Amino acid sequence: MEKVNLQGVRLFAPASIANISCGFDVLGLCLENIGDYMEIRRSEKAGIHITSIKGQDLPLEAKKNVAGVAGLALLEAHNPQLGFEISIEKNIKPGSGIGSSAASAAGTVAGINYLLGSPYTNKQLIPFAMEGERLACGTAHADNVAPTLMGGFTLVRDTNPLDVCALPTPLELTATVIHPKIEVKTADARAVLKKRVTLQTAIQQWANVGALVSSLYEEDYELLSRSLVDEIVEPIRSILIPHFSKLKKACSDAGALGSGISGSGPSVFALSKGMTTANKVANAMHEVYAKTDIPYDIYVSPVKSTGVSFLEDLS
Repeated sequence: MEKVNLQGVRLFAPASIANISCGFDVLGLCLENIGDYMEIRRSEKAGIHITSIKGQDLPLEAKKNVAGVAGLALLEAHNPQLGFEISIEKNIKPGSGIGSSAASAAGTVAGINYLLGSPYTNKQLIPFAMEGERLACGTAHADNVAPTLMGGFTLVRDTNPLDVCALPTPLELTATVIHPKIEVKTADARAVLKKRVTLQTAIQQWANVGALVSSLYEEDYELLSRSLVDEIVEPIRSILIPHFSKLKKACSDAGALGSGISGSGPSVFALSKGMTTANKVANAMHEVYAKTDIPYDIYVSPVKSTGVSFLEDLS
């Protein structure tokens, strides 16, 4: 039932890691303590109206903003006569590789859905959020918006029709992410990829994806470690990320289970068993980039079991 007594909601839209090495456009996970804050309010004027964006210079026009496009897609399906205002505190830099556009798109549709009385499940909201991704990079992919909405690990089996699976998360699994403050646009990162791969390479990649999924169900950290190998995308995209090979070696030496490019980059992630190791990996990442003139941020985060979080009802 629609929450007509509420004028709005304040929410947290988490960041995410997509691809998880071998799972290009298929696998993703939700991060616990990195993300954007948003307020969604009712408006007497139909449509989506972005009133403010703090932290980043992004367009306020709804049709030019991923939040606006996602929100409009939801209203088109549900009731185009409704109106909502959106304000965003943008903590995830666009082009960072940790799901900036996905957070804005997912937060918008989740907030509107909440005020409507949740007529859609989180999974049913994914296609609307994907329209924001289409604006951002030209492809309506789901590997970031799915975990941002559903939480935990997700696997996108297909997008037409949409078929998304929730996967379990090993209890101690922790992510470390370094974000070099250079921009790698998703569209550019896709443009460098090869259109064909050899059968042998494809077989190895399928095997890694299958083993990684099995490792999540079995909480088999050793198998997970052996599976975090990308035979197809990482060898090409890594040239776009300064000191990538040094980062990977440093993460391994510090005890990480594995590491790789987060989304389309430039962020690099590492997965570890336990917070202690994850913090050691963070220190190792710091040691690599402290010797360069590239500014960077480092995050350590558990995997968030739920997606978008509703923080406060606004009357």
